[in-house]
Amino acid sequence: MPLIQSSLRLLPNPDRVVVRPLHLAPEPRDINPVNNDRVRRIIAAVRAMDGRTTQAELALVLADFESRHREIRRVFEERYEQVASEIGLTGLLDRAQRQLIGAYFCHEYSFGAAAVMNPSIVPHPDQTGLTEGAMRFVLSLRAVGEGHISSVTFRQGIVHGDGTLELEPEPDLAVAAKAESQPDGSVVFRRHDCSNRLDEMVLFPFTPAQRNGLEDLRLVRFENDDGKLAYYGTYTAYSGAAIASEIMLTHDFETFELRALQGSAARNKGMALFPRKFDGDYLMVGRQDGESLYLLRSPDLYCWERGDLLARPEYAWELIQIGNCGSPIELEEGWLVLTHGVGAMRKYSIGALLLDREDPSRIIGRTAVPLLSPSDEAREGYVPNVVYTCGALAHAGRLIMPYGVADSSVSFASIDLAELLAMLCPSSVARPSPILDFAQVRDRTDA
Repeated sequence: MPLIQSSLRLLPNPDRVVVRPLHLAPEPRDINPVNNDRVRRIIAAVRAMDGRTTQAELALVLADFESRHREIRRVFEERYEQVASEIGLTGLLDRAQRQLIGAYFCHEYSFGAAAVMNPSIVPHPDQTGLTEGAMRFVLSLRAVGEGHISSVTFRQGIVHGDGTLELEPEPDLAVAAKAESQPDGSVVFRRHDCSNRLDEMVLFPFTPAQRNGLEDLRLVRFENDDGKLAYYGTYTAYSGAAIASEIMLTHDFETFELRALQGSAARNKGMALFPRKFDGDYLMVGRQDGESLYLLRSPDLYCWERGDLLARPEYAWELIQIGNCGSPIELEEGWLVLTHGVGAMRKYSIGALLLDREDPSRIIGRTAVPLLSPSDEAREGYVPNVVYTCGALAHAGRLIMPYGVADSSVSFASIDLAELLAMLCPSSVARPSPILDFAQVRDRTDA
């Protein structure tokens, strides 16, 4: 099957940095048993400076960092307000003092220095000004920085009628989105006022459940019953000790609502939402037993209980486990579900299932061999022998698939949909080289 590789490649980039809050730990009591409040000590030292010294120290900071960030003076002021509120600071300070104090409690973070991986892709809300046959898209990326903390970043581009891809140039600057907790327990991220570009925005972990990462966002453009469109994205929140499934909602990629999912099925990774309802219910595919794919149904988008078994590992390349690689894609022929399979030597490959369009619990066809596997040229990285995607896009008769390589970088491929579908083995007939049923293996061993 002809799989066309694009020359585009996204690599880790330590040059793009954002300003993040610096949280200082208290001094050990055995070193300083009387005054262990580092925050108050630093603030007191700044307040004790005379005006000329304060201005000189702030000028040094700005000379180092002002050209690297948008409106960094305002960022310092906002950070000062946060710190002052946290410790109950009172008293009037001039602007230079506030900005210098704010600078002491900030730091630069290179959010994608270690890796960029596991992309998903959806049509952009704005499809104006394009040539015939072209589609503008939004690409989500998992970016990994110091401490292996994962955040969400975005790129924008165009896929043309012939399947070729064009990415907008990556901006030099990046800005962390503003995050606010809501009374109902959700979190709202808003694009910062100083930036009007989606690809400058970074969504960082905000809640304790997300502390170590927002991982593997699976974006899907969802059509509501009234025909209005929304964008959802399921992802894994990682606290450093536990994982949980959460979901993101946006209508415009400027404001994002993040909410934890409830129910027994939400304790698992890799949930992916269908792009529309079925008989009033939402549908998901996900893994619940650590090795197989399940179909989940719920009238409540935010609560998911156990579902029905959809597919088990069957072939050698997926024998350890299978899972989805993004939300199902609706075609005239059925629902195309990209899957990942894990085989010998923990090698991750990408395959596909085709589900009945009217009855998604029924498998029509399945790939007996992977669509894409780690190659000799693209298998080395932070986690070798892995190719993985969190979502693809059907356009002009081709499947456009961005994918992560070795948990380190991102490549792109496109596949002719007709030829892909022709590869699928009908589920009701014998397939080439299947893994024997476990009972058969036991019988042959006993014999």
